[in-house]
Amino acid sequence: MIIGITGTIGSGKDTLMELLKNEYSFKHYSVRQYLTEQLNEDGLELNRTAMTNLANSLREENHPAFIIEQLFLKAKAEGGNAVIESIRTPGEVVFLKEHADFYLFAVDADPNLRYERVQKRKTATDRVDFNTFMAEEQREMSNDEPHMQNIAACVRLAGNRFRNNSSIDMFYKKVRKALEKKLKISAQKVN
Repeated sequence: MIIGITGTIGSGKDTLMELLKNEYSFKHYSVRQYLTEQLNEDGLELNRTAMTNLANSLREENHPAFIIEQLFLKAKAEGGNAVIESIRTPGEVVFLKEHADFYLFAVDADPNLRYERVQKRKTATDRVDFNTFMAEEQREMSNDEPHMQNIAACVRLAGNRFRNNSSIDMFYKKVRKALEKKLKISAQKVN
């Protein structure tokens, strides 16, 4: 089984991934990590614009699901349940639905709360003011080009959508309910 995670910047995608990894023994595959490795290899600056441009370029040069396909092939070779984050294009969703027992989860939260969260995590892509944060997200929300980010379309394709405006415990409670009732997955604590 593969669970894909999509959603807005700072909404809790990494938090959801940690739950799947730590309580349900899913292996983690990250688009951010994939792109970071490529940027470092090419000696390019690490920021959201560089990551977006690289992702768009890779998908345009190959096909709309190229990055996710690379992560999927790695997950398939390693076996077991996998979580892939961050799904950004409808083509990636279509690819995974065609090749795996796949479920898409979407996460969102209030923009002010999300900005506060990204300022606390302090990654290279998060060192921006609020207006830049919102402009970067808007750029990724909708696009007619199949190789470019379209988070809004991915969220609409998600079978499980979560608002993450409260505590981590409340967020986890919602996710556990979906996993255990809808998908019939039981927690398997990792030692």
